[in-house]
Amino acid sequence: MESTAGPLVDVHAHFVTPWYVEAAVAGGYRHPDGMASWPSWSPEEHLRLMDAHGIEQSVLSISSPGVWFGDVESSVALCRRVNDFAAGVVEDHPDRFRFFASVPLPAAEEAIAEAARALDELGAVGTVVMTNAGGIHLSDPRVTPYLDELDRRGAIVFVHPTSPPGWESTALGFPRPMVEFFAETTRVLSAMLTSGDVARRTGLQIIVPHCGASLPLLVDRLRLFASFAPSVSRGIEAIDDGIARLWFDLAGTPLPVQAEALISQVGTGRLLYGSDYCWTPTRLVAAQVAALDDGWRAESHGPWRDLVGANAAALLSGLRATR
Repeated sequence: MESTAGPLVDVHAHFVTPWYVEAAVAGGYRHPDGMASWPSWSPEEHLRLMDAHGIEQSVLSISSPGVWFGDVESSVALCRRVNDFAAGVVEDHPDRFRFFASVPLPAAEEAIAEAARALDELGAVGTVVMTNAGGIHLSDPRVTPYLDELDRRGAIVFVHPTSPPGWESTALGFPRPMVEFFAETTRVLSAMLTSGDVARRTGLQIIVPHCGASLPLLVDRLRLFASFAPSVSRGIEAIDDGIARLWFDLAGTPLPVQAEALISQVGTGRLLYGSDYCWTPTRLVAAQVAALDDGWRAESHGPWRDLVGANAAALLSGLRATR
């Protein structure tokens, strides 16, 4: 189905380079997150995909396993290199690409410094962070100074899942993106919601990938435990205030089930488009877009391209979309 709506902004789009792959392989990621191989990427290939599906802009970021391989100095250097590279791609194609900067978490002080450089000097529109780095989750107090600084800036943080600590005992031989990525996203966001960390950071704009992972199905369970469990100390109000502040991309398999579950919890005012290219192959991106074009409930939610386009414009311009 051909759309007459405005063009899309893809907030969940990845890039890799040969030297980044070399660094990751040296860090122990020959088969990243249990996948058979690394994808290839070039600006030209990406632009062809964008043109085929009416994507006006893609916001580039480094995906899992991220940029932390156990050493602060090496991670800082790798972040600077990938961010300089992404800024160069944007400079070459200013109307088509933007980028989320990588930062060397869990080294919070160094991450703050690199975020400042990328946001203030390179023109990054936000930063990308993994759900954990070296086993230290985004909800860990050691990461608090970094998130508080981005909250102060009113910045965007794109949260991307990665393999959890102990995946050897939980993945059961499957590639970790299949199940473990959803578990990681849900685990970390549940911790940040129930602690009140999302609700209290009123400036921070958090993008949650993959339609919120399993969070839409578990929000009511979080509320239940908040009503009686001492460890869920901030209560139902903090959960509701927090989830209303989150943004969600539609990467993955949003239809027919997942997007409807998410919309039942948060409405449509903070939905964004995400392709997950280049980790999602071209043919699967095409299938996902076709499913949205053909299966989206426009009579209830409005045309999906118009909806996510307006939401992305609001987010990236610093405006606040409403539920």
